[in-house]
Amino acid sequence: MTESTNAKTFNNIPLSVLDLAPVVEGSNPSESFKNSVYLAQHVEKFGFHRYWLAEHHNMPGIASSATSIIIGHIAGATNHMRVGAGGIMLPNHATLVIAEQFGTLESIYPGRIDLGLGRAPGSDQATAYALRCTLNTGPEDFPMQVNELQDYFSDEPVSHVKAVPGQGLDIPIWLLGSSDFSARLAAQKGLYFSFASHFAPAYTIPALKLYRDNFQPSEILEKPYAMVGVNVIAADTNEKAEWLATSLKQQFLTMQKGQPTKLLPPIENIEEMYSPMELSAIEQSLDPRTTIIGDAETVRRGLEKFQEETQADEIIINSQIFNVEDRKRSYEIVAGLMD
Repeated sequence: MTESTNAKTFNNIPLSVLDLAPVVEGSNPSESFKNSVYLAQHVEKFGFHRYWLAEHHNMPGIASSATSIIIGHIAGATNHMRVGAGGIMLPNHATLVIAEQFGTLESIYPGRIDLGLGRAPGSDQATAYALRCTLNTGPEDFPMQVNELQDYFSDEPVSHVKAVPGQGLDIPIWLLGSSDFSARLAAQKGLYFSFASHFAPAYTIPALKLYRDNFQPSEILEKPYAMVGVNVIAADTNEKAEWLATSLKQQFLTMQKGQPTKLLPPIENIEEMYSPMELSAIEQSLDPRTTIIGDAETVRRGLEKFQEETQADEIIINSQIFNVEDRKRSYEIVAGLMD
């Protein structure tokens, strides 16, 4: 499976965008979706390879819960950039429904749709139960569901139930992970693998090694292909970037407390707003290797160092920035580093 692309590269690898469709304080999901379209159109011009949206639920600051719908919205507003899920939390869904949804997307936007799969609920346990109240599936069923999904997309499925649309379509399946489970499964099945380094940095290198060491070639991939996630907050000066990054830091802290909010505006003197223990928790979550904050040169050094460390085939960038114009500028600065 090969991907045609008009994307530029950084150190000979493509860069992509992870959009959590942030709902900022004082705004609403409708504005969030408008901002996502605005951003997607610009990053496509900047030369980014793919634009992914992630399934989350019961989080006031993330609007991409109906992930397949907004993927179609973004694909319809752009021209050639790949658009997909990073990811669909498969245990939340009947596998046939996902096959039909992504079969529909691929039929409307041929050659542009990616399907990334995760096995976590993308929310708290109460919400996970609400999502699965008619299903008896959980994370332990993930390998079986991946097999089912691949069968639905095959030319000659074993199942008597057919995915229409879906059957016979060439939709790249990625397995997403923040531990070693999906790394092992992606290696075993010869699939693309994306690791959530932006919030699980400590496990990045072990998971990538596990994936590469155990990779079994398949009809999909002859050799392993690994993408890693990073947080990037770029601005024209280091000082402004640090100020913009206080929104991300506040978001991490509220989520760790189990009290998620809309994305909060940047603040001055974050050290005065939170306790030493809270600030320590933020720093532990936002490892400087995978949360790169600064001007163009700082970001260049950070991306080069992390790519050298991981030998990633692709980097996907999350930029949780309060103001959409500052967010656009952050990606524009990154684009300036690409060939």
